[in-house]
Amino acid sequence: MIKNIKEHIEYPEQGILSKEIVKDKITLFCMAKGTEISEHTTTKQAAVYVIEGKGIFNLNGKDIQMLPNKLIFMKEDAPHSLKAEENTSFLLTLFKN
Repeated sequence: MIKNIKEHIEYPEQGILSKEIVKDKITLFCMAKGTEISEHTTTKQAAVYVIEGKGIFNLNGKDIQMLPNKLIFMKEDAPHSLKAEENTSFLLTLFKN
């Protein structure tokens, strides 16, 4: 399966739009400027790949700049939160433990 991810990016006026790219494995998230996702955890290891935009990804209490082409890896149960400073899109990939 080959997909041009940028063709799937669309930003809502506010909030978050998510699209499953590969069932139960890869999801595209499009966050409107100013949108926040409060702290939460995941039951699987995961990677966030930033496609475009700018924001802050807080992982285990540490702020990480979300910029294009940045890859952020997190272990299962790691507390994390996000804030989009601009319209920001990223891929979330979940891995089996």
